[in-house]
Amino acid sequence: MNYSFEYIDIILLAMIAGFIFLRLRGILGKRTGFEGKAPSQFQEVINNVNLEKSIKTHKTFDEPAKKEFLNGAKIAYETIITDFSDNDNKLTTSKPLLSKKIYDQFNQALQERSKRGHYAEITFIGVDSANIKEHKKINNVLQVTVDFVGEVITCIRDKEKKIVSGNPDKIKKIYDTWVFSRDIKSNNPNWQLVDTLT
Repeated sequence: MNYSFEYIDIILLAMIAGFIFLRLRGILGKRTGFEGKAPSQFQEVINNVNLEKSIKTHKTFDEPAKKEFLNGAKIAYETIITDFSDNDNKLTTSKPLLSKKIYDQFNQALQERSKRGHYAEITFIGVDSANIKEHKKINNVLQVTVDFVGEVITCIRDKEKKIVSGNPDKIKKIYDTWVFSRDIKSNNPNWQLVDTLT
């Protein structure tokens, strides 16, 4: 009888693992060896906006285009925050979504955290809201500023696993203002995070 329960447990765990794998693959996309490719959903959303043809002035960035952009921005937001919680001291999944400046800043923060002997525990709950605060076109570059309100469970622990900051049992709201940018004349359809505002 005990063996039957063990087999059921194994089957249930396998089903859960399979669901999580498919969910993650759907959000983050699959790696094909080309590091410059964004997660598939994000890239697909940006392609659908078709900025090079449709955005000639501010007015053409209409409500449908904004909605499509925000869908991709939410996926990028979750991808970047989740990647920042990994404790390998280097961003991997989110690298194509970051400008060199932001990538270097985030990696430096990870390395400083590691030098202190600290590590992060971050569980991303979801995005409460994402609103376009501003969008502007400078020459061939379109910049879109987005206000995010997200929910996470987060804490920082030291080498002895003692909590340095945060609370592993409490959901915390986080408020971020991020600036995404894309050269609309470029063949590369990917947007990148180019600034974080306080």
